[in-house]
Amino acid sequence: MLEKDGFRPLDRQECLRLLAKVPVGRVVYTRQALPAVLPVNFALDADASVLLRTSARSDLVRAVDGFVVAFEADEFDAVSRSGWSVVVTGRATVVTDPGEHERLLRTGPRSWMPIHEDVFVRIESEMVTGRGLTDPHGTG
Repeated sequence: MLEKDGFRPLDRQECLRLLAKVPVGRVVYTRQALPAVLPVNFALDADASVLLRTSARSDLVRAVDGFVVAFEADEFDAVSRSGWSVVVTGRATVVTDPGEHERLLRTGPRSWMPIHEDVFVRIESEMVTGRGLTDPHGTG
């Protein structure tokens, strides 16, 4: 159902399908008691969790491990004034199981930056919300 403002809610399955189409999103967390946002490349795991790959010494690992964070990704077309936005909210944890770490080295996201001492951060998809946008004026 399309609301008068042009937005329509997306169900969980559609949100996950859309997330799988884009390579970059933003992790939202707390740094020194203030909101922080960091763009990251990512992948979805088979259980629908968001996977990030970073350095074991990164500030991000210390800031998010064990805390609830948000992850947002989107895609918009300025010409058609349409697109979507999806937010995944859940606990972030560093993958510590050696077998799981080895699996993710083969199948998980590839970092766009050189990394030493790779670690994977898993954001559980406890809450997945999204909305699609269609030009309410029909001008796009």
